[in-house]
Amino acid sequence: MASSATTLEFEKPIAELERQIEELKRTAGERELEMGEEIAPLERRLSELRDEVYKNLSPFQRVQVARNNKRPFTADYLRLAFTDFIELHGDRAFRDDPAIIGGWARLDGETVMCIGHQRGRDTKEQLKRNFGMPHPEGYRKALRLMKLAEKFHVPVLTFIDTQGAWAGLGAEERGQSEAIARNLYEMSQLTVPIIATVIGEGGSGGALALGVADRVLMMENAVYSVISVEGCAAILWKDAKSPAMREKAATALRITAPELLELKVIDEVIPEPVGAAHSDHEAAATSLHKVLNRHLEELRKYRPEKLVRRRRQKFLRLGQWAE
Repeated sequence: MASSATTLEFEKPIAELERQIEELKRTAGERELEMGEEIAPLERRLSELRDEVYKNLSPFQRVQVARNNKRPFTADYLRLAFTDFIELHGDRAFRDDPAIIGGWARLDGETVMCIGHQRGRDTKEQLKRNFGMPHPEGYRKALRLMKLAEKFHVPVLTFIDTQGAWAGLGAEERGQSEAIARNLYEMSQLTVPIIATVIGEGGSGGALALGVADRVLMMENAVYSVISVEGCAAILWKDAKSPAMREKAATALRITAPELLELKVIDEVIPEPVGAAHSDHEAAATSLHKVLNRHLEELRKYRPEKLVRRRRQKFLRLGQWAE
């Protein structure tokens, strides 16, 4: 990853070392010099530094990694981990929402229905995708595709990567809360296997609308929470901008993959390559592909009624309460 304006603060030593290695390689190429002996120790140090930095990320640093627009998005995983993707559009009621993409695909030859949030990398695409924050028609499109998959007895794979559902006036007028609630209700009863994977930032109901699944997985540096760290800091401490308050909120919310696995909110953490998923999209997709295959194979063993019953029990067991 080259040094740039989007390099995160804790990644700057990595970016600087990468720059030095690239400079040496360029010089060697221009002058036709053999500099392998000089470059090899730097490359070893780079690998060690990446490992060291990413093993010791704080909760808010993981939030920053999860939001990094260099990370693989849903469309990248569809290209790298699946074949024969055919995108389906529209909710058959209002319009197509580009913040959610979905359609038929094949996972090692088996037909599956893939649905996920889609963010953008540059300003033009971010505006087109509404920064990955869906309108109600996005959730209604997702539900239409899930019901289509159920009709043909095909598993549903969802990919979560959103700050949350869009809270604009138009979205509220067209029933944002009803669309999310309807997805929760329908997903809880869907008679085909559902696997949800948090690939980046899983925020609030906008994430949960694709998250009622038989298995909930998370990429190693993804985050999953009921509210953004800034929203939490603003409510509790009236300070959404201070790095200290954002770090405090991220720690209190327990939003990282290892913490959520411990709390049994998710079922498995998918390892990312050294330097996180944005450093090697292909390796991240390979990890995801392997884990999805394993869980699908396990879920195929259950009859539809048992699948629904187990899914319901899974979510009823979450949390603690006293009568």
